[in-house]
Amino acid sequence: MRLALALCLLASPVLAEAPPVETSELGASVVTLHVLPSLDQAELSTLRVVATNEQALALFVPEGGKGFSAIAISPSEGFMRDNAPVKSASAIAGLADAATAAADAIATCEAARDPASEPCVVVLEIAPKG
Repeated sequence: MRLALALCLLASPVLAEAPPVETSELGASVVTLHVLPSLDQAELSTLRVVATNEQALALFVPEGGKGFSAIAISPSEGFMRDNAPVKSASAIAGLADAATAAADAIATCEAARDPASEPCVVVLEIAPKG
């Protein structure tokens, strides 16, 4: 019975699928946007500008061009409300590797999110080219 349940879970396309990503080169960086289904059009538009414009990226991730950086959000809280980032949206910049940047962004987001909200995930990653 447990094996059958495990096989069903592994075969489920909903559980196995990662959100689509959009990747762009920006100066000396590569920016990856995770297009979460929970993002509304305004949030998605803002994140696309951040991912493709150095000045916009610098507003959210001042050290975005140095080392590895990440932005994490709680999908149920979102990224922007009333034209400002939500309290739990967290940006971490200038770290030595992608895993640390992602983990730190998620930890900071988790500390700020409402306990009733969905767990935080990375929505934007910035890495040096090469």
